[in-house]
Amino acid sequence: MTDLLAATAELIAIASVSHDEAAIADHVDERLRAVPWLSVERVGANVVARTHLGRPQRLVLAGHLDTVPPAESVPGGATSRPRLDGDTLWGLGAADMKGGLAVMIELAAGVAEPAVDLTFAFYAGEEVARVHNGLLAVAAARPDLLAGDAAVLGEPTCARVEAGCQGVLKLAVTLAGHRAHSARPWTGVNAIHRLAPLLDAVRAFPDRTPLIAGCRYRESLQAVAVEGGVAANVVPDTVTLTLNHRFAPDRDAPGAEAALRSLLAPVLEAGDRLEVVDSSPPAPPGLDHPLLAELVTATGSPPRAKLGWTDVAFFAERAIPAVNFGPGDPELAHSAAERVERAQLEAALFALRRVIMAP
Repeated sequence: MTDLLAATAELIAIASVSHDEAAIADHVDERLRAVPWLSVERVGANVVARTHLGRPQRLVLAGHLDTVPPAESVPGGATSRPRLDGDTLWGLGAADMKGGLAVMIELAAGVAEPAVDLTFAFYAGEEVARVHNGLLAVAAARPDLLAGDAAVLGEPTCARVEAGCQGVLKLAVTLAGHRAHSARPWTGVNAIHRLAPLLDAVRAFPDRTPLIAGCRYRESLQAVAVEGGVAANVVPDTVTLTLNHRFAPDRDAPGAEAALRSLLAPVLEAGDRLEVVDSSPPAPPGLDHPLLAELVTATGSPPRAKLGWTDVAFFAERAIPAVNFGPGDPELAHSAAERVERAQLEAALFALRRVIMAP
């Protein structure tokens, strides 16, 4: 078996910040074209390798090639220079998700006769705006390449199944005021001052934690940006608060929006506006599919909810049940201390191999 820690280090050393994935896509492409039982297709900086064995089911294993920018300004922060310390590998993307990519490549090149047909999708643009997502590019050009019965996203999960994902709403709430001179504020209405009851309503967002297929999701609503004010001597007549809402997969985006409008309605007045400026759909757990249920069994641990958004939603939109599963701690993703452990790499490989070799 390949030394997965060394294989991950090789991938880390190929810088692949979002929008600059060509070099790592070339590396993966070259590696997989040498495997005789795979057919390999290239769509831009996205690489898709498939078996064609006539099996009754097809499992898609997908992982993104890109990373966030390096933590160059942080002493000892994660960069594309891998650092090995015993059985721990440090470096940019170690957890998110070059460890997962190394596991996928090992499966693609090391299992010639799986019990299911396999699709390995290595794609660009996951860490940036969804319009740049490589899965969307492949789906637009060659939707047949991503067909399957079930899918596993190699996101970092500590080698434990994380089911489905939360949906995301980004909202802009604009409050109206009345402009005046700051020396005579009583002649106007300060829009920024009106934020107080709105922020109180956001802070009072109910702790909604639905249990779905045995997985406990936890919703959240956070104020993440504010913009307002004209000058130091002017009472502002408008202010905009940006909200980020993560909602559970028992709601769709319109239902989540309706709930928020109901929550905030008591503090909004005539002339105020609440607008959805971005939206990403949730994904249900999908754990009832036999291949994904077998993955849970192979890990020996109960599944848990994915508290965040991932591309399992891409597959769910196409009626392909999907889960998140890969090596690495998700809490270390994007951090200066990003790293991955040998044991998690090997545990992820063991569980996935068991699924694809199961009779």
